Amino acid sequence: MYDLADLHREGPPALPVDDWTAARATILQRWLDVLGPMPELIEPEHEVLEVTREPDHVRHHIRYRTGDGDQVPALVLVPLDEPTGAGVMALHPTNAAGKADVATAAGRDGRRYGLDLVRQGHVVLAPDAITAGERIAAGADPFHTAQFVADHPGVSPVAKMLADHRQGVSVLAAWPGVDPDRIGSVGHSLGAYNSWFLAGIDDRVRAVVSSCGFATFAGDSQRHRWGQRDWFSHFPLLSKDLDDGRVPFEFHEIMALVAPKPVMSWVATADRIFPNWSESTQGLNRVFDLYAALGHADRFLTWVGHGPHDFPAQVSSVAYDFLSRHLS
Repeated sequence: MYDLADLHREGPPALPVDDWTAARATILQRWLDVLGPMPELIEPEHEVLEVTREPDHVRHHIRYRTGDGDQVPALVLVPLDEPTGAGVMALHPTNAAGKADVATAAGRDGRRYGLDLVRQGHVVLAPDAITAGERIAAGADPFHTAQFVADHPGVSPVAKMLADHRQGVSVLAAWPGVDPDRIGSVGHSLGAYNSWFLAGIDDRVRAVVSSCGFATFAGDSQRHRWGQRDWFSHFPLLSKDLDDGRVPFEFHEIMALVAPKPVMSWVATADRIFPNWSESTQGLNRVFDLYAALGHADRFLTWVGHGPHDFPAQVSSVAYDFLSRHLS
């Protein structure tokens, strides 16, 4: 356990690079305890709801089955020309439109990364997270998870999202034209941290891009954002620890679970959602030290720059090249 006052004062602790194998197992178990149980993967199975031909790609509106009996709506974008062989999970930010925000022309500027990546020749799968897009319950507000938490005690909404995304990886890996050994994930904000959360527990995800989606407990004045709350509850099991002023892990340890797979992180210094960019950058430096100790310093890239909570074109172009290079 870490004392939050100590984290605020001293910043994220160094990672035990000399004994990383044992340390990783301990961190992973703490992480899984907070996430809660997830269903086993099942054989990929999906239903095609609609197929739309766009000028440069084909959009498949599908629904895929999960191990807990759910059905996840998703868009699969397939280039008209020969695919590169790489598949990319495009995980959406906190926006009611869900998958449409990242995978259709109706998406917002700085969010259409799924559309951008299919235009680079990759097959893209963009699912709706729970409480977003087609998964907003009738009469409910988007991203209000109280009903899920009540119906699934001991299971965090993040665990549900990761379970759904893992099954999405299975669907993507089985898609014609996709090499199952060349799967990546990209996201902004909620989709960003879900991307590296996913890569840390699923070895099939080989490269990650995170835009404005890494923040430490250190320096965070709104630490209860991660516990149970009226709006989107990430990890309800963390609430008691947060009330007691302690946490079982720091987030750079969770990102370290991805090592040594390639990761690019974009951190914005005027990010009003995650304003503790200085402490977060220190945490990313700790992860870089681990990559360097493992002999893979070239696989960990951090960009820190001026700007708001956004995924601007000058950053996304570098991010797309990063993904393409490491999935080639």
